[in-house]
Amino acid sequence: MKSWSSKSTALMVGVSLLALTACEEPKVDAFVFESLDQCKSDPLASSDQCDSSFAEAQTQHATVAPKYASAADCQADFGAEKCEEAPYKTSSGGSVFMPLMMGYMMGSMMGGRGGMMSQPLYKSAKSPNSFRTAENKNVGSKTGGTKVARSATSRPTFKSSTRSRGGFGSSGSRFGSAAT
Repeated sequence: MKSWSSKSTALMVGVSLLALTACEEPKVDAFVFESLDQCKSDPLASSDQCDSSFAEAQTQHATVAPKYASAADCQADFGAEKCEEAPYKTSSGGSVFMPLMMGYMMGSMMGGRGGMMSQPLYKSAKSPNSFRTAENKNVGSKTGGTKVARSATSRPTFKSSTRSRGGFGSSGSRFGSAAT
């Protein structure tokens, strides 16, 4: 009976390892940079690609960054002096706050599209060395050419509500879309 039990255990461990391996998300090539200058100094990225990708990430930043009703809530999630006032107001006219863009990611096949695509990246107070997308997907701490989870390359969505303290995942009141 003892050999049956050890065979069953070995089989279950093998199946579990296979299931975990099968669940690992595929990785895709991307470039992660903290600044436009860092991108331009990378021999694998052209100056034109750097300029256009940085501009695209900056344009997206105001619409896709997590939004907060108070600077304190934003700073609780992203750290002191790591937040800015968004170009939006709440429906009652109050200020909206968002994290500073701490870098950007670009890649040739991001989101399943051809050509170069870019998006802004952020760093949370809990993981200050790792970049995260506006959708709270971790893309790691490595800059330059790297591999990231395919889901991290999806185009970020417009954030139409402010978040309560607790960061990514909890939301509160909606704000107007008129930029100031």
